[in-house]
Amino acid sequence: MTDIDRETGTDTVRFLTADGELAPTGSAEEYTPYLDRLSEADLARFYRHMVVVRRFDQEGTNLQRQGQMALWVPSHGQEAAQVGSAFAAKPQDHIFPSYREHAVGHVRGIDMLSIVELLRGNTHGGWDPTDPTNGNFHGYCLVIGSHSLHATGYAMGMQRDGVVGTGDAEVDAAVLCYFGDGATSQGDVSEAFVFSSSSQTPNVFFLQNNQWAISVPVRVQSRTPLYLRSRGFGIPSVQIDGNDVLASFAVTAKHLDDARAGRGPQFIEALTYRIGAHTSSDDPTKYRDEAEYEYWVSRDPIVRFEKYLRSLGQSDAFFAEVRTEAEDFAADIRHRTLTLTPPPMSTMFDHVYSEPHPVMAEQKLWLERYEASFEEGQA
Repeated sequence: MTDIDRETGTDTVRFLTADGELAPTGSAEEYTPYLDRLSEADLARFYRHMVVVRRFDQEGTNLQRQGQMALWVPSHGQEAAQVGSAFAAKPQDHIFPSYREHAVGHVRGIDMLSIVELLRGNTHGGWDPTDPTNGNFHGYCLVIGSHSLHATGYAMGMQRDGVVGTGDAEVDAAVLCYFGDGATSQGDVSEAFVFSSSSQTPNVFFLQNNQWAISVPVRVQSRTPLYLRSRGFGIPSVQIDGNDVLASFAVTAKHLDDARAGRGPQFIEALTYRIGAHTSSDDPTKYRDEAEYEYWVSRDPIVRFEKYLRSLGQSDAFFAEVRTEAEDFAADIRHRTLTLTPPPMSTMFDHVYSEPHPVMAEQKLWLERYEASFEEGQA
């Protein structure tokens, strides 16, 4: 029995079957009004982002294998969960990712080369989350679960800034925080739930349950479905089919609306699967069953959504255009990656503190003198 068979039930929200047929389940009717807002152009954008980011992810893996990065974190298989939820967020919302949310970053407008630079070691953080062009997309966090506290603290600040529950759709904001099933075993996430629930912060916690915390399956991590955990903290929750982009969008949009309106934190568990390795340093064939892998491959979120779009009359030309765009995007990332050069060593001191710090200044000056001593010796 697979984990999704064990965990899904009649309450799991799904709009699209694995074959791309519209067949709502669970409490889908509650979220249907959000789907009614979507135009054909919106659906096309969903698909375009999913395909482009998967190709980006494949190129990232290739570049790492060719020595261009020390590490790569694959997102293959989780595109629907990420794209749908990312499109549900408004411009004023803030996004706190873990380290696999490539598609979310793409939707929010970051330069995807920034992810390469981060994992290559060229930058401390990859991108500036305060830059408006980056869509309030905060930095990747490799310390499992710790960013859930950052997200909760930021949401508490929003309350104090008076941008929650005002009734003004252009002002009210929420925080969307992503993490994986392994993070739910971290104390930081439980602490975030405590503070978020007690302060009724505008948080939407979005769990991408990809079934594996590196090599530990969900059935070992938890004896009960993970979406039930938050209820013990007083946070309402819902479980969705994370490979259904429509469910991801509609459910997230609804609960972000609730959070912005001042109705407190919300929790969404998206059942999906990590098709690739945990990271490029991992070998999933050592611990995963082939039958489980094939089960999830047959539920590919992109294949599913493409079947649905074709049933709506989307043309072959559109799908060909998207494939070409994805190839061009990957080629551009490769070209720009190969032209990257190491940053000056002195930059390691520049952003340790938000303000100038005497110890950092002293260490930076020592390094400059040390490097200069080699030049003097050659003179």
